[in-house]
Amino acid sequence: MTKKQKRFAFIGGIFAVAALAVTLVLTALSSAVAYFYTPSDLDALDHPPTGVIRLGGLVEGGSVQYNKEEAEVHFVIMDEAGRRAVTYRGVLPDLFREGQGVVVEGKLAPDGSVTAMQVLAKHDENYMPREVADALKKQGRWKEGETQNQ
Repeated sequence: MTKKQKRFAFIGGIFAVAALAVTLVLTALSSAVAYFYTPSDLDALDHPPTGVIRLGGLVEGGSVQYNKEEAEVHFVIMDEAGRRAVTYRGVLPDLFREGQGVVVEGKLAPDGSVTAMQVLAKHDENYMPREVADALKKQGRWKEGETQNQ
């Protein structure tokens, strides 16, 4: 091999190793990524997502129903244009209540409801998850005078 061919092989090897590393990282991250949606975002999709998602919005007033026999809770997350039923088994955060912003992480059930694995609620009077606040701003429902900690 000439000096030029060795240099070309060395540079090609570096690119091959870098491409392999990027492919492995993207493959590993794809299983850990949970995309954020609002109820109206899910309604607008042609094909519902199959993996883990995050659904954010406000807990609809009067929608929270506890099933003590099965240790689960059913509630509805809503935004300006959509509603989505949620089922969760487990202990809800202390600050979970109707009319408050929440984000649930889970999977879509065949009937369109969400089976949640985790429920996240606000932690003080001014906090709303960034994704929820951005979605509410996009829909024109966010009032600029409201404060938000991030």
